[in-house]
Amino acid sequence: MNIDAILAEDWRGKTLHALTRAPVSALRGLGEPEAAALASIGIHTVRELAMLDAVRWAQAITTLADQECSPPDAAKEELLDDAVEMSFPASDPIAVASSITRIEVPPEKVDAQTDHQHANQIDTPSEAPPAPEQGPDKGGA
Repeated sequence: MNIDAILAEDWRGKTLHALTRAPVSALRGLGEPEAAALASIGIHTVRELAMLDAVRWAQAITTLADQECSPPDAAKEELLDDAVEMSFPASDPIAVASSITRIEVPPEKVDAQTDHQHANQIDTPSEAPPAPEQGPDKGGA
């Protein structure tokens, strides 16, 4: 970063050590009215401004917030991860290898009336086969 880009013209080319002792008006965007307002609360130099607790706390909060997902974003991210895993399950090499996209549905949630892909997973009552006829006249003797 070119430090001169954030300095008032009079302070460009100075050492960093000198800049820490410079008045706050050495920073671009802080003119005499802002410098006077900061002076009223005891802030006169760039170092004093940087060391102000409120500034440090604001920087810490901002840095941490930038690294944190908001709860709705985290929920969306988790749902997307689950959807990708269901669409391209890593544990199903055939689906991955052949680029087949499908959504896995637990058998207990399958509607056999409309979902024929999973119909064979639903237990249906089966009819018992008819019993063979038994008797002496069977066989035509």
